[in-house]
Amino acid sequence: MNAVHVPVMLEETLALLEPEQKDSLLIDCTMGEGGHSYGFLSRYPDLKVVGLDRDSGIQKRAKERLEEFSSRTAFYHTWFDDFFSCYPSELKRPDLILFDLGISVYHYELSGRGFTFRDKEPLDMRLDTSCGESAMDIVNGYSKEDLADLIYSFGEERYSRRIAEKIVEERSKFPIKFSNQLAEIIYNSVPGEYRHGRIHPATRTFQALRIKVNSELDRLRRALENAYRVLSPGGKMGVITFHSLEDRIVKNFFKDKCRVCICPENQVRCICGGRPGGVLLNKKVIEAGAQEVKDNPPSRSAKLRGIRKIYDREAV
Repeated sequence: MNAVHVPVMLEETLALLEPEQKDSLLIDCTMGEGGHSYGFLSRYPDLKVVGLDRDSGIQKRAKERLEEFSSRTAFYHTWFDDFFSCYPSELKRPDLILFDLGISVYHYELSGRGFTFRDKEPLDMRLDTSCGESAMDIVNGYSKEDLADLIYSFGEERYSRRIAEKIVEERSKFPIKFSNQLAEIIYNSVPGEYRHGRIHPATRTFQALRIKVNSELDRLRRALENAYRVLSPGGKMGVITFHSLEDRIVKNFFKDKCRVCICPENQVRCICGGRPGGVLLNKKVIEAGAQEVKDNPPSRSAKLRGIRKIYDREAV
């Protein structure tokens, strides 16, 4: 199978999450086409990998790609937050957990679900097309105020009001059904100088819609908490983020797990033992090098953070 997605910071991730014992188990929470998993399985012959993905189409591609490692791989068709909230009893506790939060190039180029604004595709953006509201539902159904708030909150788009106003104006003439149609509306709603910046003016709005449609930030918060809970003491977790909203959540989560005292602020005396539950694997965030950014432009915004769990603070 010819993969279309190039995993970001592969060498850095392999080094950060290097297995430290035989028969270690890695949970690849966002397996996609299996790029990172392929690297881990190739380099560490005793490692077992469990891959998660809610998109059955891309999971099929991962199974084909990793077929040579079939004795050391297992696949679960599920959201990562659901997986960790009810961790399978047939699995041992993981020694390594990886979240790569970037959207796969597969979704942009092959899924046909409107993740890209270059082509005429149905405005869907759902990773699981069997349920939930689509981007088309949101664009054509939300009020101007709710659209503006969504685009600003999840896209950090400074022209969110203008974009929302233009969307509402245009949808009153005809439904907005296709990704390139929405991109053109956004392009025509922003000032001239904004149309020729480093990124396409529709980028942030499309990000906001994708986050909303797939509940990405809420799922991430739940998944981090539950994944860390089931992670084996001494185990390691790595997270690759691609925008500031994700990175802020991960950074604050890791910071909280490394706190010395977790007693309530109104607690007069420490009763938690005063031991940090985790330690950062890299105090300075890891970013892609200049050559990788040149070869694989999506890596320019990637940030890798890691944490080691010291002991169980919460019941498993």
